[in-house]
Amino acid sequence: MNGGNRLAVDIGGTFTDVVVESGSERFSTKVLTTPQAPEQGVLDGVNRILTESGIAPGSLDLAIHGTTLATNALIERKGARTALVTTDGFRDSVEIAYEHRFEQYDVYMERPTPLVPRYRRLTVPERIAADGTVLRELDEDAVKALVPVLQEQGVDAVAVCLLHSYVNPDHETRVRDILAAALPGVAITLSCEVCPEIREYERTSTACANAYVQPMMAGYLDRLRTGLKDIGVACPLLLMMSSGGVTTVETAMAFPIRLVESGPAGGAILALNIAAENSIEKALSFDMGGTTAKITLIDDYRPQLSRHFEVARMYRFLKGSGLPIRIPVIDMVEIGAGGGSIASLDELQRITVGPESAGSDPGPAAYARGGAEPTVTDADVAMGKIDPAKFAGGKVTIEPARAKEAVDRVVGGPRDMTTEIAAAGISEIVTENMANAARVHAIENGKETADRTLIAFGGAAPLHAARLAGKLGVDRIIVPQGAGVGSAVGFLRAPIAYEVVRTRFMSLPKFDTAFVNDLFRDMRAEAESVVRMGAPDEELVEVRTAFMRYRGQGHEIAVTLPSRDYGPEDASIFEDAFDREYQSLYSRVIPNLEIEVLSWTLSLATDQPLPDAADPPDEQYAAKADGARSVLDIDSGVMVDAAIFHRDALRPGAMVPSPAIIVEDETSTFVPDGFSATVNQLGQIVITREA
Repeated sequence: MNGGNRLAVDIGGTFTDVVVESGSERFSTKVLTTPQAPEQGVLDGVNRILTESGIAPGSLDLAIHGTTLATNALIERKGARTALVTTDGFRDSVEIAYEHRFEQYDVYMERPTPLVPRYRRLTVPERIAADGTVLRELDEDAVKALVPVLQEQGVDAVAVCLLHSYVNPDHETRVRDILAAALPGVAITLSCEVCPEIREYERTSTACANAYVQPMMAGYLDRLRTGLKDIGVACPLLLMMSSGGVTTVETAMAFPIRLVESGPAGGAILALNIAAENSIEKALSFDMGGTTAKITLIDDYRPQLSRHFEVARMYRFLKGSGLPIRIPVIDMVEIGAGGGSIASLDELQRITVGPESAGSDPGPAAYARGGAEPTVTDADVAMGKIDPAKFAGGKVTIEPARAKEAVDRVVGGPRDMTTEIAAAGISEIVTENMANAARVHAIENGKETADRTLIAFGGAAPLHAARLAGKLGVDRIIVPQGAGVGSAVGFLRAPIAYEVVRTRFMSLPKFDTAFVNDLFRDMRAEAESVVRMGAPDEELVEVRTAFMRYRGQGHEIAVTLPSRDYGPEDASIFEDAFDREYQSLYSRVIPNLEIEVLSWTLSLATDQPLPDAADPPDEQYAAKADGARSVLDIDSGVMVDAAIFHRDALRPGAMVPSPAIIVEDETSTFVPDGFSATVNQLGQIVITREA
C-alpha cells in the first residue's frame, strides 16, 4: 500500500476531496460535489489534481475511493425499488423490530419506516431449524409464482431473508437461482451472504439495506471506473469500507452496505496514525465537514470497533430509532453538524442548527449559488474567521455580504441581535450539539473525554476545534497536515482487509476442537479470496474474535482469540479471555455459570504498521504574522484583531500566539484567546490550552 503514485478520493455531502501522494510529496484539492452525477465531481477533481501535480494519469499505481453515497441514499430514501422475499409468517419482522419503545414518554414517537413497504414483502413456504435441519422443503412453485408479482411491481432489487439461513443457506441460494433466471437485471441480495448472523430483524434489515442501495452503487462504481479509464487512469481501484479497511470494486458492488461509513472510517484511520506519531494513547477524532460531524474514541492506538450500526435515526442520540445494519464498522457518533448545516429559529425563537444541510447545491448563502438560508459556514464568514479570498484555495467564491444578510434575516433581525452576535449564536449551538454528542458517545462506552487529545480535521473542524475542546475539558488539539482533506489522506493509510462472520452456537464445556478449527479454516479461505484480489503477494494479519456470553444472557461481548489451531486445553483459555473482558466491562465475573459462544469472526488484512513517534523540533521560534483580520471573540462579544499566518510558511518549532488564524488551501485553523499553537516536527499544528 505504500510507495508509488497513489490517488485518494472522498465524496462528501458538500465537497469532493482529492489527494495524490507521490513519494514524500502530497497534492490535494477540493471541488464541489455533483449530487446528480457524483462521478463527474470525482473526474473533475482528478483531472485538476493531476494537472497541478504534473503526474500523468497512466503513472498512478493505486486509487482508493470512499463515499457517503450509500448512507445518503438510505437517509434520503432515494434507493432502488426493493422487494423482500422471506419465510411464511415473517413478512412483518422489519416492522415489529425490537418490539419496544426507544422513547418511552413520547406519545408521538416515530419509528423508522421500513425500506420495503408491506405490499412488496412477499413470503414462500419453507422452514429451516436453528441447527440447520430442514423442517419443510422450499416450495419452488411458490417462488416461481412470485416472478409475475415482482415484474408487475417493477422492482429493481430483491432481498432474500429466510429463517435461519445463516446456518443453512441452501433455500436462499435456490430462491436466488430461480429469480435470477426469470428476472435478469434485477439485483438480488442474500442475507446468508451479506449478514450470516443470528437475530432475524437485524439480518433482514441489513439485507434490505444492501439491496436498496446496490443498483445505485453498482451503476455509480461502473461509471466511475469507466470514466477513470477514459482519462487514462489504468491502476487498480479499491473502495474504503466502514471497518477501516479497503476492498475491491467487485466486493463493493456485491456488498455496498459495507461502504455506508467509508468516508468517516478514513478519517478515523488518519487520526489513529496521528495518535501514534504523537504517542497519544487516548485520543478523540473530530471530523467536521460540510454536512456532518463525526467523533470517534481511540484508546491504546485502536479505534472503537463494532458490528452494529444505525443509519437514519429518527431521534438524534437514541439507540433503536434508526435502521439497524450489522456490518463491521468503526464505532463513531455522527450528527448533522457541518459547515453547510442550516440555522433557523424554532417556535420558541431559539436558534437551532441542522441536521438539514445546504450541501453543495445550492450551498451556503456565501457561495452565491442560490442558497438563501444561513449556515454554519455563513456564521464563520460573518464572524471574520474565513478569509473570502483564501477559501478552498480561492477555487470557491465567497461573498461575505450574502452570508451576513442571511444571518441577519433569519436570526439577527427576529432576535434583535447584531450580525456578529447572531453568527456567534449559530456557532455556539452547533459546537454544543457536537460536544453533547461526544459526551453521550463517551458515556455509552464507559469512557471520558477530558483526558484526551482532540485530533481535528475536515474542512470545518479546525475552525471549531478549540471551542469544542473547551466544552469537553480537552487541553490539547492537533491539526494534521492536509486536515481539510483528512479522510482522503486516511484512505492511503488503510490496509486491504475483509471480515467474515459465522453464527455457530457452542457451549464451552462442550468445546469441539475439530469443529472450531474447520470453521476458522473455511472463514480464512473466504476472507483471503477477497483480500488477495487487491493484495496478491503481501503479508496478511489475522484477527479472530468470539462473541460470548453467560448462559441465559441476551447479548454477547467480543473476546479476542489467538490465531492458531486449537486443542482441548483451549476451552480454559477461551474462558479466561472471556472473564478478563467481562471484568473490564462490568467490574465483576459470575462464578460457576456456563459460558457460550454465539458468533465467530475472522478479520484478514495486509500488514499496515503504525508510524513511530516523532522527535520534538530542534528549536522553537516566534512565527511572523502576514497581517491581521477582525474576528469576533465569543466570550467578550467584541471584535478583536487576529494575526494571520500561512501554514506553508510555518516551519517546525514555530510558535503562534492567540488570537490567530492559520490559513491553508482546504481549511483554516482558529486559535482563540486562552490557547497557543506550535508546529511540531511533522508540520502538525499543536494547540494547547494556556494555564
